[in-house]
Amino acid sequence: MPRSRRPHRPRDAEPEPLDLERILGGARHTEQRRDGAWNVQPQSAASAVKEYTCPGCGLVIPVGTAHVVAWRADGLFGEADDLAARRHWHTHCWRIRT
Repeated sequence: MPRSRRPHRPRDAEPEPLDLERILGGARHTEQRRDGAWNVQPQSAASAVKEYTCPGCGLVIPVGTAHVVAWRADGLFGEADDLAARRHWHTHCWRIRT
């Protein structure tokens, strides 16, 4: 029987710490634009399970396409209204938005 190439870890050893930078790489962040602050959250292709219409170009974002979800971070009517008004953008359309 072939030997395992995995390193052997004693049973009482501590597990390796989580790499927070890698985990939070696709997490929500805030971007400053000319029209104010925006919450931006990347969506992976695996989590894109519906079709959306991009407000930047007016074209459909197909199922299984990585894209960006954006909503105001500094809206006047509160966080709940801002979140309800979130929009799905092609990543390129969000990047070139003025």
